[in-house]
Amino acid sequence: MLYKYEKEIDVVCCFVFSEQKLRPRGLELQQGELGDLVEQEMAATSAAVESAAARIEEMLNKSRAVDTGIKMEVNERILASCTDLMQAIKVLVLSSKDLQRDIVESGRGAASMKEFYAKNSRWTEGLISASKAVGWGATMLVDAADQMVQGKGKFEELMVCSHEIAASTAQLVAASKVKADKDSPNLSRLQQASKGVTQATAGVVASTKSGKSQIEDTETMDFSAMTLTQIKRQEMDAQVLVLELETRLQKERERLGELRKKHYQLAGVAEGWGGEEEGKTPILQANTKFLGEHGFCY
Repeated sequence: MLYKYEKEIDVVCCFVFSEQKLRPRGLELQQGELGDLVEQEMAATSAAVESAAARIEEMLNKSRAVDTGIKMEVNERILASCTDLMQAIKVLVLSSKDLQRDIVESGRGAASMKEFYAKNSRWTEGLISASKAVGWGATMLVDAADQMVQGKGKFEELMVCSHEIAASTAQLVAASKVKADKDSPNLSRLQQASKGVTQATAGVVASTKSGKSQIEDTETMDFSAMTLTQIKRQEMDAQVLVLELETRLQKERERLGELRKKHYQLAGVAEGWGGEEEGKTPILQANTKFLGEHGFCY
């Protein structure tokens, strides 16, 4: 239990810096590129998810070949939940493409698809940014799972990656539905697919927590050879370290919350999402709601 907070701090710090790398390109994009970029980024996201699913299958086969007992059981359960999450993301990406196609077809009139994307450049840039975030999240999840299976990573990192994926899919849904007809069947399917991702994300978190507890239960501490003085000294050292880590953890959580808030505010300004309420864009509102429901930062 002593190292619980230290691991969480490492994970939070890692994602503070990773989050800064995800700032949308926004106004750097040229309007003439937008039509092509939407298709490219959605295709790249689909490819990233397919690649992630294939890597998970490889990891599962490797674990079955070299691991035994509790470790194999834990790895199988966690990787199976990751596979379910990748399948849910595939459905969401396909639903997003269908809804975008509806939006373009109903709104472009005599204009071409590329002209429609260029005319609605800020909405288009929002789709590009959201799609990138989903693909990035899938890749990060698999990287974390790979390290965990090899015994080099942290269970906490896998859980954070799962929360990142749920937040990024909420961003994609929010960006996709900005111009959608509220009665569109494809919008309904997209929202249903989003719920599927949320449920699959919860499955990854649950299997990871369970696996972590299972592994830790097998690693009991042995103090039998220690003297009373040695035990008292270590007890005091442990109390000091716990207090230090709790303080540092709280500060890092607050810092991460402010970074997230600023990130989505800048994204909203660059990409022109309207409907601000109390300073929050629809994307920030979606992510704030998700993170709040899961006890994350806000």
